[in-house]
Amino acid sequence: MKAKKINRWGFLTGLFFVIVLLQTVAVAQTELDERAFLEVDDGITIKKADEMLLKLRFRMQNRLGYFSKSDTDLNPESFEARVRRLRLRFDGFLVDPRFQYYLQLSFSRADQNLDGGDIAEIVRDAMVYYFVDDHFYLGFGQGKLPGNRQRVTSSGSLQFADRSIVNSTFNIDRDFGLFAYYTAYQGGRELRVKAAISTGDGRNVPRTNNGLAYTGRLEWLPLGPFIADGDFMEGDLYREPTPKISIGLGGSFNHKAVKEAGQRGTPLFEQRDITTFIADFLMKYNGWALAVEYLNKSVSDPVFDGVPDEFANYVMTGYGINSQLSYLTPGNWELSLRFATVEPRSSIADLRATRDEALFGITRYIQGHRVKAQTHVGFNNFRNIPADMTSPPQRHWVWMFQVEFGI
Repeated sequence: MKAKKINRWGFLTGLFFVIVLLQTVAVAQTELDERAFLEVDDGITIKKADEMLLKLRFRMQNRLGYFSKSDTDLNPESFEARVRRLRLRFDGFLVDPRFQYYLQLSFSRADQNLDGGDIAEIVRDAMVYYFVDDHFYLGFGQGKLPGNRQRVTSSGSLQFADRSIVNSTFNIDRDFGLFAYYTAYQGGRELRVKAAISTGDGRNVPRTNNGLAYTGRLEWLPLGPFIADGDFMEGDLYREPTPKISIGLGGSFNHKAVKEAGQRGTPLFEQRDITTFIADFLMKYNGWALAVEYLNKSVSDPVFDGVPDEFANYVMTGYGINSQLSYLTPGNWELSLRFATVEPRSSIADLRATRDEALFGITRYIQGHRVKAQTHVGFNNFRNIPADMTSPPQRHWVWMFQVEFGI
C-alpha cells in the first residue's frame, strides 16, 4: 500500500512539473524575442525561430470485429476486440529547416509485431531528411519504402479499418536505408521519382547479410496535384473541384532476402531473390474516389523441402488486384466498396488457395481522418483450395467497427 501511494504521488508530482513547464513556455512567448513557441493546432507544436521545430502527435484505433464460421453458419468463429494501433509521432527540424526528422513509435501488440513474432518492435520510423531545394530531398534511416500506394498511405488515412489482402500479402513494407525523392513540375503537372537502397531485411534488424534491396517508383499527375496531398489519403475528403489523377509504377528487387515476404514475415530456410512489380491508379472528383492497384511478386525456386518448423517452407509468389470505389456525402458520411483478389502462382498452388475479399464500408468523418468512426461488412472467400490441406479455409463473413482518435 505504501509503495502504491509513493507511485501515485510521484505521478502527480511529475504531472505538475509538466504543466508548469508548458505554462512557462507559453508565458515566455510574450516576454522574449528569441523564444520557443507552443501551440496546439496541427498536433502540439514547439518552435524556436528557424533553429528548432517539434510537432508531437498521437493516435489510436480501438476496434471490435466478428468473423463467422462459414458463409452459412453465422456463429462466431472468433472476435477481435483490442487497441489495433497506438502511436506517438514526432517530426520537425533541428539547426536548419533543411534538416528534418520523423520519428514514430508503436505501443499496441499488433503494431509491435507481437502477433507474429517474439520481439517487440517499438520503432516504426526513424528518419532524417535533407531538403536540397523545393524539388529534391534525401532521407536516411528506417521508414516506408516507396512501394504500393495503399501501403505508403498512413493507416490513419484509410477508408476501411484495414488495408486489403493484396497489400498484406505482397507489400514491401519498411526497411532501413538511403532514400531519394525528386519532383518535376511542368505546366501544372507533376512527375515524382522515388528511390531507395535498403538492407532488404525489414525494420529493427540487428545485423544483415551482404544482399541489398533496390526500390523505385514513378508517379505521374497529369491533371496537377491533389489538394493537401490527397493522393495519399483514401476517399475524397476535400471534394476535388476538378478531376485529379495519379498513375504509379514501381518495382523492387530484394537480393538475398531472408524473410518469406522480403522485408517481413517468417525467416526463410534459404536466401532468395524476390522481385516485386507495382502499378496503381487513383482518380478523385467531387466526393468520388476510385483506386486500383496491382502487385506481382516472383522468385525462382520458391518451395523448400525438409524445413524445420521455425522456418518458412515457401515464398508467397503470385499477383493481387485491389479496387476501391467511394463517395463522400456533403454531410461527411462516406460509402465505400472494395473488391480484392490474391492469386498464387502455379508453383505454390498446392500450398496456398486463391483468396477473394469483398467489403462494404461506412465512415463518418468528424475531423477528417484524425477523428472518425468506421464500419464494414463483407466476406472472405477461398477458392482452388489445395486437396492436401488438413484444415482448408472457407468462405466466411466479417464485420468490423473501429474508432480512430488522434491529433
